[in-house]
Amino acid sequence: MHTWEAIFLGVIEGLTEYLPVSSTGHLLLTEKLLGVTSPGRTFEVLIQLGAILALLTVYSGRLWHLARDFPSDAKVRRFVFSVLIAFLPAAVIGVLAHKIIKDYLFESPFIICTALVIGGIVLLFVDRMPLRPQYHDVMDIPPLKAMGIGFCQCLAMIPGVSRSGSSIVGAMFLGTDKRTGAEFSFFLAMPTMAGAFAYDLYKNWTLLTPDAIDNIALGFIAAFITGVIVVRYALDFISRRGLSFFGWWRLLVGGVGLGALAILH
Repeated sequence: MHTWEAIFLGVIEGLTEYLPVSSTGHLLLTEKLLGVTSPGRTFEVLIQLGAILALLTVYSGRLWHLARDFPSDAKVRRFVFSVLIAFLPAAVIGVLAHKIIKDYLFESPFIICTALVIGGIVLLFVDRMPLRPQYHDVMDIPPLKAMGIGFCQCLAMIPGVSRSGSSIVGAMFLGTDKRTGAEFSFFLAMPTMAGAFAYDLYKNWTLLTPDAIDNIALGFIAAFITGVIVVRYALDFISRRGLSFFGWWRLLVGGVGLGALAILH
């Protein structure tokens, strides 16, 4: 992998991780287009650390207030519990299905493109549904609803589905507005992505050659910088414009991918 390829892939990770378009799907398809790959697919998972730190940087003030008020505020404790219980399904299923996900699903452009198209149709459909949200603040989402969002997030283990997309749509069906669902997906991303990073590093640390580490570092920096920009503006964009833009983008990328696969057999 060349230096520019590692940086370019890091930019794609940062731009797409917190949007409902599937960062993993975009990364894998771009790698197919460029003709590059990484041992054990570690690069794709480990550069997520840059996106994680971008989110932690932007949300540092919120996180500090949550930590400060946790001992004395029952509402804060309930919210933290809701996020952790929403994380549990992905933690369990991710460990059990890790090999299938990395060895089979990551290697199928057809599955990725199909998931992008189906997900795009879902976003366009949901964006037009006359849903009546009950929750307009992430702090008000009860634990059982949060667990439901966590199970929806697990659909993103199929590359092309989108972690943020599945959790936002799940949250909307469970009673949140678009902005609140997107913000909860941000908080849920913290333990989910950190857990995926730590587990993949534990499983594949022997594959980290000096060249691989250099590429991961470049991708990490690029993902961090672009991730900060996206996190700062994503919630306002989604609350104003909805999900249709992302739905059409998914249809475009997935449709072009399926067309290329059909032409190239």
